[in-house]
Amino acid sequence: MNNRKTLLALGTAMALLLSGAAHAETTWRMATKMPVDSPEGQVFEKFAELAEEYTNGELKIDVYPNEQLGKEDAVLEQLQANIIQVYAEGFGYMKKWEPALAWVAAAFAFDDYDHWQRFMTSETVNGWFDNAADQAGVRPLGDPTLVLRGPYRVMVSNMPIESAQDIEGVKLRMHENKVAIETWDHLGAEVITLPWTEVYQGISKSIVEAVNSPIALVESMRFNEVAPYITRHDEYWQSIGFMVNEQALASLDDDTRAGLMKAYEEVGDYSQDVMFNVAEESIKRMEEAGATFTVLDTAPLVEKMQSFYADMAESGELPEGFMEAVEAARGSGS
Repeated sequence: MNNRKTLLALGTAMALLLSGAAHAETTWRMATKMPVDSPEGQVFEKFAELAEEYTNGELKIDVYPNEQLGKEDAVLEQLQANIIQVYAEGFGYMKKWEPALAWVAAAFAFDDYDHWQRFMTSETVNGWFDNAADQAGVRPLGDPTLVLRGPYRVMVSNMPIESAQDIEGVKLRMHENKVAIETWDHLGAEVITLPWTEVYQGISKSIVEAVNSPIALVESMRFNEVAPYITRHDEYWQSIGFMVNEQALASLDDDTRAGLMKAYEEVGDYSQDVMFNVAEESIKRMEEAGATFTVLDTAPLVEKMQSFYADMAESGELPEGFMEAVEAARGSGS
């Protein structure tokens, strides 16, 4: 009798094991640059957690932070080869496959976040993403604007910047980028190129007077100690692209894919809460330490940049349809 019970138990266990093997979970690798304890790192871990929950354990996402799987070029190659299934970084990296995607974060081209969001989900930009997918089999997981980065940009200076006119003549640190340098030169700043790690000393020695930065990095870089005026100017909007391998996405069944998309959409809302809360807490601490935070009216800067972009379009430096897409998005929803 005991033997029969034992055999029955073993048979049941084997059946369950075989059943589990038939419905084995899929495991994806997700590469990121950010440490786990950073705001972005928290967002990525939340995404993995929600994906497993909403797919009933059918999809497990292993997050590899801190460039554990390699630098950008190596990761993009692995993403294309379906060795990595998701890369969470700026969409600008996809310019490798579609050069127009270098322009999705154009400076002062957009009136506000909503204008930029309409542009990013326009037929023109969707077409650019389609081109990249045709080249590499990689595309955004969903709405490319859902997970904000930054969450916005500021100018940190050792003098008040309260209007667009105050930018005239400011010695502004800039990275080695032709368009960025020409942009701020057009807006009236005196542009000086300087490595990011030398900004603190550069301001303290009056080599430069100001620097542009995501608000999230100002406090950690201690810029507010030497430049106590923090001005929100929304120079450009950035999102963290969840770039996904199309083959991996297509191989999921409908229910699993629906669960994955639900996780992505929910983590978009979560990311905005996390990013803005972190920014507000940081601003509060810096204000308590003597910093002044203001919000700039950027309309004059957007207006001034229109002639800059018009000249670039005329010289063929902008992607075809860029200006028309920006203008069409400006009109939508107004």
